Amino acid sequence: MSAFTDQVQAAVLAHGEWKSRLRQAIATGHSDFRVEVVQQDNACAFGKWLYDEGHRSFPSSSDYEDVRRLHAEFHKEASRVLGLAVSGKAEEASKAMGMGLPFSRISAQLVTALTRSRSAAA
Repeated sequence: MSAFTDQVQAAVLAHGEWKSRLRQAIATGHSDFRVEVVQQDNACAFGKWLYDEGHRSFPSSSDYEDVRRLHAEFHKEASRVLGLAVSGKAEEASKAMGMGLPFSRISAQLVTALTRSRSAAA
């Protein structure tokens, strides 16, 4: 596998883990992650790579821009859900993760964009 493929695969897995982390935060009302850090799309490993060497690795600039935008939106929505969870609004946070709502929609769009970019680069 190429370094690009490795980064994309790691990003898909890491962002998938956020569903579990958010569900745990909803269940407990606590998280090891801070809302203001989660909101930053350049604080995670993939975000750091994306803003550093990642832009040169995508098959096209439009692929990069799609992933960058969706990744930023994902972090915004994940931080919103986390904020609800840790502020005692578990029911609202749980609903915010529902199918068709911004968190799940953006999450699916991000995975699709990453997968498309990985296929185009192969």
